[in-house]
Amino acid sequence: MRLKGKVAIITGAGQSIGRAIAIRYSAEGAKVVVNYHSKPELADQVVQLIRQRGGEAFAYKADVSNELEVQQMVRETVEKFGTVHILVNNAAIDPRKVWHEISVAEWDEVMANNVRSQFICSKAVYPHMKQQRYGKIVNVSSVTFLTGQKNYVHYVASKGAIIGFTRALAREVGDDQITVNCITPGAVLTETEIEKVGSVAAQEKATEMLLKVQAIPRRMLTGDIEGLFVFLASEESDLITGQTINADGGWMMH
Repeated sequence: MRLKGKVAIITGAGQSIGRAIAIRYSAEGAKVVVNYHSKPELADQVVQLIRQRGGEAFAYKADVSNELEVQQMVRETVEKFGTVHILVNNAAIDPRKVWHEISVAEWDEVMANNVRSQFICSKAVYPHMKQQRYGKIVNVSSVTFLTGQKNYVHYVASKGAIIGFTRALAREVGDDQITVNCITPGAVLTETEIEKVGSVAAQEKATEMLLKVQAIPRRMLTGDIEGLFVFLASEESDLITGQTINADGGWMMH
């Protein structure tokens, strides 16, 4: 159990990649906070599954772009579990729109949910990590930062900002024995993707494109990247910080 005795907050953990991370972290021995903003039933399902398997978890509703809500989530985590060792900044939104039709309000909403949230959450857990001189912050960006993507300017810009944030924050907190790293997942097949893509034909078209561009010609599943999240949250990566690791089946290489 590589995370035994650790406490982890995972934002956006009710579904998709966040859900998989929460379940895997628990299996590795961590106590888990399943953050969600909507769909409480999904977060509750994750918590129940973890508890059925003998783990400890609770769900917490918080808008991670809201500082007061995040601070309260961290307080309740410390009250229940004693501290925070691991933060996974996973929550994000990814609307699609032609760039010149994006309003300033829409731009700001993406930046608030995808970038400001990571700053707020990291700032909220920092005092606890500093006090114990140990912490792991894992930020989630996207392969789209490496590919560029039409109809995604605000999203791609936000994901690039996360990489810059990761590097700068790693410099700030290294003296406190806190590591900060970033993962850029590729096109992971999740229930959320299926919802957004829509028709079977559209899904098949997307899969056909990905199999052509990836070095490993099969669709990525959450199980393909869970191990990387565990590694960056574990003591095995204690001297790895400020790094961005791309996990996309060999689509982009850098």
